[in-house]
Amino acid sequence: MYEEAVMAVSTGAASGVLSYLLQGQADALRTRISAIFRRGNPQEEAAALQVLDEHAAALARHGITERTVTDTWTELLATFLDAHPSARADIEELKTTAPTKSVNIGSQHNHGSGAFIGNDHYGDININTRDDR
Repeated sequence: MYEEAVMAVSTGAASGVLSYLLQGQADALRTRISAIFRRGNPQEEAAALQVLDEHAAALARHGITERTVTDTWTELLATFLDAHPSARADIEELKTTAPTKSVNIGSQHNHGSGAFIGNDHYGDININTRDDR
């Protein structure tokens, strides 16, 4: 049962890692990964950060699959969680706080005279050419 819980937590967190990377938020993720792996020894932290950097670069150039990233982080996080059970809450947070991109859609309406390039215009538009001068 313990192994099942470790794998469930690790798999969810690995999906969160992928979400961060796909949205170009490797720097924010780096801070979180560093805080988690700092519970271990410096070599564990350095190894995790190296994998993170490699995956971020590989995803940017389409040199790795999303599945490979998820599988690698599932294993990495499961191994770390098994050795450091006190890190569970921090690892679980990776899945619950995975970022989502949001788009702010607005509207602009321009009223009056004059040119409004690229947006709405209500009113007269006078275009003067050199021949009209």
